[in-house]
Amino acid sequence: MGIVNINDDSFSGEGSLDVERALAQARALVKAGADIVDVGGESARTNRCEISVEEEIARVAPFVGRFGECHQAVDPVDQEQLFPPMLSLNTWRPPVVRALLPLGVDILNDIGAFANAENAITAAETGAALVIMHSVGRPKVPHFHIQYPDIMQTLDQFFDSKMIAANEAGLSPVAVILDPGIDFAKQRSDNLRIFRELSRLSRFQRPILLPVSRKTVIGEVLGLPEPKDRDAGTIACIVAGLRAGAVIFRVHNVSAASLAIRTIWSVTVGTSSRSSVGRA
Repeated sequence: MGIVNINDDSFSGEGSLDVERALAQARALVKAGADIVDVGGESARTNRCEISVEEEIARVAPFVGRFGECHQAVDPVDQEQLFPPMLSLNTWRPPVVRALLPLGVDILNDIGAFANAENAITAAETGAALVIMHSVGRPKVPHFHIQYPDIMQTLDQFFDSKMIAANEAGLSPVAVILDPGIDFAKQRSDNLRIFRELSRLSRFQRPILLPVSRKTVIGEVLGLPEPKDRDAGTIACIVAGLRAGAVIFRVHNVSAASLAIRTIWSVTVGTSSRSSVGRA
């Protein structure tokens, strides 16, 4: 899952308000092997003010409408690349979801921690898959103070309840993807424990999305304040996640991630075939 930020305050510094530049970036991600392109119009950074619903829609709608251009005259990198690629919408506010999902979005990557059923209902109505991400409280608000007696038990209880809620909203279980929410309302120790015990989430029998690219926890472990310096740590987290059962990885550097996955899979099972990893 490659990342496209249509904003000018992305923490990794790769965002742009220029839709032509965003489309070019998406095309480059697809050429590098991305199966999914995840687009968002608002940074999740908590030290930035929220933009309006109208502004978020205005930023992203032109991209969604022209997403098909991103794979025109582009050949898949191999026979296993998901082609044409899927489009994922990274947002959380129901009015934005209602406006953009019907335009041709395949996956709703909801960072709002499933606060209510509105987004799940829209996903069910439009046929989109839904990413259920664990967090606490409203997005864009710092939650550095949150403490968990047992983060893995918390994730178990959270996903148990949200899977039920998604079903009640009309969403089929096969349309659900789970995201443990690395760096969202979590301490460093919580994030590292999730990596160590990620395989526990396999009991839900749903694809696990691991958005680890250049995360703060990597910077804390390696002493790297600049996100762009964290690609090596990102690859290490991808390898750990792959071994623990994650099947979707949200990354900035698609080429490096794809090569790393093919390499570790070849080492462990004797083939570089990405199809062995599994599909959502």
